[in-house]
Amino acid sequence: MPGFENMGRMLLILGGMIVLLGLLLTFGSKIPLLGRLPGDIRFQRGNVSCYFPIVTCLLISLIVTVLLNVIARLLRK
Repeated sequence: MPGFENMGRMLLILGGMIVLLGLLLTFGSKIPLLGRLPGDIRFQRGNVSCYFPIVTCLLISLIVTVLLNVIARLLRK
């Protein structure tokens, strides 16, 4: 069937990303320093604690951007 090759590639990539996300969520707590990087803000007063993982979010965003750019370049060839 013509035209379905691109859809098949997209589904494979989406499936791979879902698997990687599942692995990250499963084993993410065992990665050292993730969530405890310098620049992550934590407030704790009494029974209330707030946590803002600013640097961790920036690092994850950078890694995802690089991976998506590599995948996009591979698909163009």
